Amino acid sequence: MSKTIAILAPGAMGSAVARRLSENGARVLTSLKGRSEATLKRAADAGMIGAEDEAIADADIILSIVPPGEAVALAERLAALIVRREKKPVVVDCNAVNVDTVQRIEEIIGSAQAPFVDGGITGFPPQPGGKSPAFYMSGGHAKDVAVLKDLGLDVRIVEGPVGAASALKMSYAGIVKGLAGIGSAMVVAATKAGAADALRDELALSQPAVLARLEVALPDMIPKAYRWVAEMREISGFLGPDHPASQIYEGFARWFEHLAADAKGEAVDAEMLKAFAESVAKKNV
Repeated sequence: MSKTIAILAPGAMGSAVARRLSENGARVLTSLKGRSEATLKRAADAGMIGAEDEAIADADIILSIVPPGEAVALAERLAALIVRREKKPVVVDCNAVNVDTVQRIEEIIGSAQAPFVDGGITGFPPQPGGKSPAFYMSGGHAKDVAVLKDLGLDVRIVEGPVGAASALKMSYAGIVKGLAGIGSAMVVAATKAGAADALRDELALSQPAVLARLEVALPDMIPKAYRWVAEMREISGFLGPDHPASQIYEGFARWFEHLAADAKGEAVDAEMLKAFAESVAKKNV
């Protein structure tokens, strides 16, 4: 039986997930009010159907896929839509938020008597013919969205309450994006000091796996840096204010904020990161 899935919003990840679901027989709705022409085209290309709030509230499953700073506000909007409905959709928060935040979102959705699932996505947006990113799900209603597996998503149940999937996401992102933060900061510092080539050559000798990762991660992170700012602050909150490492992630938030502003301006640091990655690629030819 065909399922109706609502995805908010039709960003890079949301639209790619929508395409995968549509390809496997789902009807995928989204909200397109006030969206740019580029977003409208992306949604149409992904097979998403623009819908009013009432239709979105009637979906079988609602996936929240937004920047972490928008997750609570979207939950409040959804709860207001759902509260008077007899048939309740399963709401899945798929955002990079910490345990405290997702538990707050659970309370908001719970106030509308709707089932809630804690979700965390790891991996890149699915490409046509490629594999799905992992969708980790936790909480008492996690198995209620098992149909997403039949619709082409790699759904993995994390045993535990709401918060378990988000804890995994925070930990994973803290490692992977933390390494990107460390690498980019040191590459820029080395370049400004005239030691970029020496750093590259030493990494090639002693840390080839790290260098190979930086070759891909540095140019990839530049257009995404603005989205990582709030995520780093969520990871800082996940560790807690008394944890000595929480300030490291607050520092990464400030660093990614700087890189995002730099990329929109003179792109001095962004060009250094691209140049380093290009020099690695040339050495490997």
